[in-house]
Amino acid sequence: MAEAFQFELVSPERLLLSEQVIEVVVPGTEGYMTVLAHHAPLMATIKPGVVTVKTPDGKPDSYVVFGGFVDVTPEGCILLAESAVHVTDIKADELQNRIKDAKEDFEDATTREEKSRAEDLLGQLTTLQDAIKAA
Repeated sequence: MAEAFQFELVSPERLLLSEQVIEVVVPGTEGYMTVLAHHAPLMATIKPGVVTVKTPDGKPDSYVVFGGFVDVTPEGCILLAESAVHVTDIKADELQNRIKDAKEDFEDATTREEKSRAEDLLGQLTTLQDAIKAA
């Protein structure tokens, strides 16, 4: 059986989760990563996506995050999200508003860098929308 470790999911509004888990899947900006007990230390930025945790009894649970960063140590994992909610609490209209804002940011961008950032965010939000529909 996999060994448990401490995981905390924190948003500016509140602590969403603080418990022992055996696995956390995080949407890193360089791709999804799986964190297990005794993971090598790392700090990474995260993109909008779904964080999946697995408790010691094997039950999965999911949270939607909108950016932030993750700090992984051999003892545990802390994810500091810009915004986070349980997957069942995500409101389709809120996500649609974020997509609309990203489209407007893309259209209003004046430099290549601004366009690229807005396009990346729009793609991430659209992928997130598809992932939530599938969940």
